[in-house]
Amino acid sequence: MTFILSSGRTIPQGSFVEHKLSKGYQRATSMIYIHPLDIMELGIESGDRVHVTSDIGSVVLTTEATNDIPSGCVYIALGPYANAITGGYTHGTGMPDYKDISVEIEPTDDPVQTVWDLMEMIGGVRYGK
Repeated sequence: MTFILSSGRTIPQGSFVEHKLSKGYQRATSMIYIHPLDIMELGIESGDRVHVTSDIGSVVLTTEATNDIPSGCVYIALGPYANAITGGYTHGTGMPDYKDISVEIEPTDDPVQTVWDLMEMIGGVRYGK
């Protein structure tokens, strides 16, 4: 199914910003918020994982049902998972597009990657170990 993705800051994501390798940060930034009707349409339940693909890339995220998102739209917190599917083009503004991104979402049994693994997948190098 096709959805419109937006991303931005959230309180949980912000509370872990100084601990970006923690499980809390991973959980806060790898959650995709989706309307309950869309969850039902996908044939899954809140808490299930989905594969989210844009023109830039793809990630596996954990769903969280919420009525705060209109049907047909999804939301994720800023972070490495959002960066993997939003890209870095800034149109000369210095800020990448984090809103109004078309994504395809499908259920998956694949695990959510750790922040370390995700960073390596997009070309980063582990540090501090």
